[in-house]
Amino acid sequence: MKLLMRIVINAVAIWITSMLLSGFSFAGSIINLIVVAIIFGLVNALIRPIVKLLTLPINVLTLGLFTLVINAFMLMLVVWFSGALSLEGGVFASFFTAFIAAIIISIISTILSWILPD
Repeated sequence: MKLLMRIVINAVAIWITSMLLSGFSFAGSIINLIVVAIIFGLVNALIRPIVKLLTLPINVLTLGLFTLVINAFMLMLVVWFSGALSLEGGVFASFFTAFIAAIIISIISTILSWILPD
């Protein structure tokens, strides 16, 4: 049940971000949004820890701020994977757009996690 709630929270966060940010758009059905949220969860669960371990020295030097850059790259990877599956996931105008989108998704996901019960 907690996994399903996490997928829904990620889907809502991605959808709200696409509504707020003009450089990040999502054009697809709810099923596509759920699939993109699942891909987002898998990338964050499988690839992100490896990348964080490999970039640990840079992360320590920047006092953790490099994590924001990692989040942006993970979001770009999700968009690339969802495009490879012929979903209309999202399109970024620039890296800065991905950076801002990653921050917005993190904030929305955190707020939704606080509000919704486990």
